[in-house]
Amino acid sequence: MGVMAYPLRYALADLALALSRVSEDTGKVCSTAARAAADMIGDGAGVQLLRDDGRYDAITYHHADDSLAEPYAHLLDRAGELPDDEFSTSLAASRRPVVLAADGAEPLTELPQPRHSAYVDPGTPTPPVHAAVLCPVIVDNTYAGYLALTRATPGTIYSPAEVELARDIAGELSLALSSARAMERLRASEERYRRVLETIPEGVLQLDETGVATYANEPIGVVLGLPRAQLVGVSLRGFLDEHGQADLTRRLAECKAGRSTVGATSLLRADGSRRSVRMSMMPLEDGGRHRGVLCMVTDTTDHIDAKGLKRQLDHLRRLDSMGQLIGGISHDFNNLMTVVAGSADMIATTTAEGTPQHQMAQDILQAVATGRTLTHQLLAFGRTEGNRPEIIPIPDLLTDVQSLFSRTLGERIGLDLAFGPDVWPVRAERGPLEQALVNLAANARDAMLHGGMLRVAATNEMVEPGQLTEGAPAGRCVHLVIQDTGVGMSDETRRRALEPFFTTRPTAAGLGLATAAGIVQGLGGHITLESQPRMGTTVHLYLPAAEERPASAVDRRVTPAVIGRVLIVEDQPEVAQLVQRLIEPAGYEITVATDALTAVSQVAAGAHPDLLITDVVMPTMTGPELASALRTHRPDLPVLFMSGYTAASLGPQLHLDANSMLLEKPFTRSTLLGAIRALCGPQPPKPTP
Repeated sequence: MGVMAYPLRYALADLALALSRVSEDTGKVCSTAARAAADMIGDGAGVQLLRDDGRYDAITYHHADDSLAEPYAHLLDRAGELPDDEFSTSLAASRRPVVLAADGAEPLTELPQPRHSAYVDPGTPTPPVHAAVLCPVIVDNTYAGYLALTRATPGTIYSPAEVELARDIAGELSLALSSARAMERLRASEERYRRVLETIPEGVLQLDETGVATYANEPIGVVLGLPRAQLVGVSLRGFLDEHGQADLTRRLAECKAGRSTVGATSLLRADGSRRSVRMSMMPLEDGGRHRGVLCMVTDTTDHIDAKGLKRQLDHLRRLDSMGQLIGGISHDFNNLMTVVAGSADMIATTTAEGTPQHQMAQDILQAVATGRTLTHQLLAFGRTEGNRPEIIPIPDLLTDVQSLFSRTLGERIGLDLAFGPDVWPVRAERGPLEQALVNLAANARDAMLHGGMLRVAATNEMVEPGQLTEGAPAGRCVHLVIQDTGVGMSDETRRRALEPFFTTRPTAAGLGLATAAGIVQGLGGHITLESQPRMGTTVHLYLPAAEERPASAVDRRVTPAVIGRVLIVEDQPEVAQLVQRLIEPAGYEITVATDALTAVSQVAAGAHPDLLITDVVMPTMTGPELASALRTHRPDLPVLFMSGYTAASLGPQLHLDANSMLLEKPFTRSTLLGAIRALCGPQPPKPTP
């Protein structure tokens, strides 16, 4: 067999490639596998799978002698029967091949054949079977049928090498059927994304780099007064006045640079009427290249009255609901992408570089990366990201936003940052805090139309109770001062500057300062304004300093131990099976549970895993709850969490201690093994032969 192993390796790779090309048609998958088994092992081979109703489907059979294919198919076909016979129950329970051989010159009398004579043509002579192999087909960790091989020559048997080859073929068939199901679920997920965009009340446009619409949903057709079909290929500039066109050019450039923009504008409808809208624009990227802009348009014409604020709040609630929906869909999408990426990574690592199989696997991995980017864009679009506070050093924060300040201010406005290395850190969400600072810089820019200077300083300050206003923070605070040399404000304007929708500029939405104030107050901070006409404006931010933490609290193990036993808990069987396949070659002893309660029972009964790999969001018990339950038995148990959600969107339900990590889906074998090594140390030594 040593001489045959080399070509058989490529024969199996060719089979995998052939199965991937027909993965959308289950019948072709079965036919390809049966023909390959007959060609590679000899004589006849058939695939008998279970239907959705739990009964066997018609057998797909091939024979080296075409004239014998139909008689053997009649002999072995169990279409319509339940898998309750001895062979089926044995295959489902043991998941190992069943090898049959006749005793002497007489054919086999025990075969998985029809129980009812109606399945056998009385006019067809019964062909002999002197040896047979039945290999179970396991799809998504569930028994799905078997691959049957038969030989008619008296005294023949199947050698152990041939049985192992049949098992490999059944494994490739299982993987192809699993991929076919994953692709079907992926298509369903894409349809759900499409329905989201078609059913939300806001108008959605996809624009190319010049502002020409490449996609439009029904609501935007209502806003613009044209059917959606007539909007595709039409430039948005045709619905804007001169000022709006200039603003669109600027915002398209912002998106091309990778930044999202939100602002109010006025649209001219096809009938000549004017509508006030709020337009959110987000860049679309494909493989790192800019592919246009996703534009969400909300008609605010009827909101500019006494009921405007209430209706804006209703709009935010709808966005929040849509964000939760998109977050859930993204979780399902990332689970599917994990299976696709892991399978493609395994193919890539087992094929030689430069072969078609290796290149196709790399293409799949590239497509998965694009899908992951799309998921994160949709999460940002639905505003589900960003509810995970962190300890932020102020010097790092101001250094990071310096480039954002520079782009916001332009070339005619100078920037001066002043802070010491000993400024206290704050506890906040980095994204909103950066947004607040950029909003303040943008407001200062608009006050310095002819150029000027923006100064930002950060100092430590002990604030006495009552020193500021009622409800303001006291004690250890970080005092941020943002000072511009602009036109300043009158006392009346300064008093109203922080109100939502208040603005002195007709083209502004009036939410820049209000949003910044809301973010600061949400952090438990305080904001005040100092300003006089022609004397500039100074904004004071007081942010509570974060509590000091001992450095050792976040240190991981200094000398992690080598682990051997791994417990995988994942409610999606296909993901659990993939994780097992990815880490099994590394030598770990693996136990898989698709139910958290089962895992708890196993550990309570005496199981001793060295590492728990678990999904975060599961029915009956979440991953963190499972980890806490298992640590009552194993206090030092390392935990590697997996999730289709990002760390930010999981929020407070996931707390990572010094002995746990989060691995975001989709991931590949290298990233999974790298996370295990980072958490637990080196892989177990492989047993010596």
